[in-house]
Amino acid sequence: MPRAFVTGITGQDGQHLAEFLHGRGYDVYGMVKGQNNPKATLLQEEMPFVELVPGDLADLPSLVAALQIAQPDEVYNLGAISFVALSFSQAELTANITGLGVLRMLEAIRMVGGSDNNPIRFYQASSSEMFGKVRETPQTERTPFHPRSPYGCAKVFGHDIVVNYRESYGLHASSGILFNHEGPRRGMEFVTRKVTNAAARIKLGLQHELVMGNLDSKRDWGYAGDYVKAMWMMLQQDEPDDYVVATGKTHSIEDLVERAFAEVGIDNWQDYVRQDPKFYRPAEVDLLIGDPTKAKEKLGWEPEVEFPELVKMMVDHDLKREARRANIEL
Repeated sequence: MPRAFVTGITGQDGQHLAEFLHGRGYDVYGMVKGQNNPKATLLQEEMPFVELVPGDLADLPSLVAALQIAQPDEVYNLGAISFVALSFSQAELTANITGLGVLRMLEAIRMVGGSDNNPIRFYQASSSEMFGKVRETPQTERTPFHPRSPYGCAKVFGHDIVVNYRESYGLHASSGILFNHEGPRRGMEFVTRKVTNAAARIKLGLQHELVMGNLDSKRDWGYAGDYVKAMWMMLQQDEPDDYVVATGKTHSIEDLVERAFAEVGIDNWQDYVRQDPKFYRPAEVDLLIGDPTKAKEKLGWEPEVEFPELVKMMVDHDLKREARRANIEL
């Protein structure tokens, strides 16, 4: 059976990828940081097939030890300080984990190596935030980067160091430049989940308002379950490469709010939403929309879940979750 090693296993993408790989017959190893990690306990309850291995993207020896335990055919580096707003207040930590963490993992792969006829294949989770103040629309694999946050800057370093190791050492190392991808497993700190959860709670009478920042920013939103398939497809190619993974369609945050509230039967969403300058970024990213032509043509990948279906999926999940927690019958 093929073996996969996944960092960021407790996050949204890590969970979707673990399920996907398990369904394809993989032995799945996931890296977790620290002792008695509560997220690890929850993951083991939901996905007992995942073998958890200790490790830390800030510590090269721990990565070498983790790879020696897992002996993977494929490594998926999804671990990062991934909340953009946090990166402004913890810029150095973000650079160390999200940026230098990629370098450490590549070095660990070089040191552990795998067999000569079956070298370890590597996937790096790059981000549309690297485009930042976009130079062209839509964004492709050749669009210049102009990151607008410490997170985006760290992701650019990670992306470029993957290219460097691929060209310098012949590693089978690919990057997926993933545009925003969401789902019910998304953390509450992210804007999509903040909106869908608030809509559910307001409908149930558990919350009275939603406080937001900029409603005009536009994003290319897809479903995380679709996007992890593209990650796997990249590592099945004979030659490594970089791919934009996106829907090619854009929606504003206001569109998201309006649709989420409509899903719970609230048309006058403006009565419940208040904007607060503290939620504005120091440097805003106004428009992201990806061109996934290369991924479609070379990988055969297609997004399956459309934006309206994605929002409905998330709102329905949050409505049931909040009702269950408050002991309210729907």
